[in-house]
Amino acid sequence: MANPLGLLQALAASARREGALLLRRPWDLAFISWVPLLGVALVWWIFSAGQPRALPIGVLDADHSSISRQLTRFLAATPGLQVAQQFNSTAEAEAALRTAQVYGVVLIPRDLARDLKQGRAATVTLLHNAQLGTHSSLIQRDVRSAVGTLSAGIEMSARTKRGEPAHSVRVAMEPLRADLITLFNASTDYEQFLAAALIPALLHILAMGAGAWMVGRELRDRSLADWLGPHAAWPQVAGALLGKLLWPWLGLGGVALLALCGMTWGRGWHPAGSVLWTGVALAVFMALSIALGAWVAALTRSLRTALSATGFVTAPAFAFGGVGFPLLAMPWGAQAWARALPYTHYIRVQMEQLQMGAPLAYSLRTPVVMLLVTVLLLAATALALRKAALQPASWGKR
Repeated sequence: MANPLGLLQALAASARREGALLLRRPWDLAFISWVPLLGVALVWWIFSAGQPRALPIGVLDADHSSISRQLTRFLAATPGLQVAQQFNSTAEAEAALRTAQVYGVVLIPRDLARDLKQGRAATVTLLHNAQLGTHSSLIQRDVRSAVGTLSAGIEMSARTKRGEPAHSVRVAMEPLRADLITLFNASTDYEQFLAAALIPALLHILAMGAGAWMVGRELRDRSLADWLGPHAAWPQVAGALLGKLLWPWLGLGGVALLALCGMTWGRGWHPAGSVLWTGVALAVFMALSIALGAWVAALTRSLRTALSATGFVTAPAFAFGGVGFPLLAMPWGAQAWARALPYTHYIRVQMEQLQMGAPLAYSLRTPVVMLLVTVLLLAATALALRKAALQPASWGKR
C-alpha cells in the first residue's frame, strides 16, 4: 500500500525542485505564465468588437437614378456594411474584389428605375467571395435586408397611390410570415461565441505541450534519477509527478480562470448558467490536458515525439469541436475522432452553461468523467516513469 506521507514529501520536494528550475529557466516559466496570458489577451482583443461592422463593399451603379442612389444610401446606412468604393466598370470591381479592397460588389443594372416604374421586376446582383465564409454570409444578409426594405417600400408606395388601404397593403405584401426566435446569443456576439471557444482551445495546446515538456525534459537531460530519487518507489514517483505538474496547472489554470471571469463578469456578461461550474470544468480540462502530455512523454520517452503528439491531438481540436462546423454534419469517422478529443467534451459544457443557460444537471457528468480520466492518466504516467527509471539506457532521446 502506498505511503501517503512519502507521497506528500515527494510532492513537496518535486515542487520545490521544479520551482527552482523555472526560476533558472525564464522561457520555461514564460510558457506557463505570461505567454498564455498574452495569447488570451490577443484573442480577446481580436473579437472584442463583438460584431463585425463596416465590412467594405463596392457599388457599380449603371442606372444613376434616384432609386439607385437611394439603394446606395440604404446600403451605406446598414451598420454591417460600408460603401467603400463606387466603380465605373466591371473591370474596376473585379480588380477590387481580387485584391480584397472590398468583400463584395453590388451591381445595379441599367434601366432599374424605368423597369420598376413600368411594373416589371428588376434584379440587383451581389458579387461576393464565398471563400471568406463569415464575411460572405454577413454581407449577403445585410444586402438582402437593404434591397428588401427598398423593394417593400416601393411596392407599398405604389399600392397606396392606387388607393389600397395601408393595412391591406401590409397583409398583401407578406401574407405568410416566419417568426424567428433566437434562443441563445441573440445579439450574435462573436466575442461570446467565438473568442470564448478559441481561448480554451489555445490553452489546451499550451497545457498538453507543458505536460509533455516538463516530463520529456527530464528524459532528454538524463536527469530522471535526480527527479524521482534513487529508489523510484511508487509513492515517490507519484508524488514527484504531481509536484512537477502542479506548476503548469497553477499557471495555465489560473490564466484560464482569469480569462473566463474576464470574458463574462468582466465584460458585463452574466450568463444564465453556472460560471462557477464552467470554471470547475475548465480547471479539470487543464489538468487533463497536462496529464495527457505527460503520459505521452513518459510512454514514448522522447520529447520530440511527445511534442509532435501534442500538435496532432490539440491543433485540430477546435475544428472538430462542433463550434465552427456542426458535429452531426461530419462523416462518422470525423465524429468518432471528435468525440475522442477532450476539447469536444469541455466545450459542450461551456456552451451549455454560458450560451444556453442549461440546468446544471445537464453538465454534471462531463467534468467528473474528465477528472477520472485525469487520475487514470497520471497513474499510467507514474507507472511508465517507474519503468523508465529502471532503464537508464533509454534516456536522452530527443
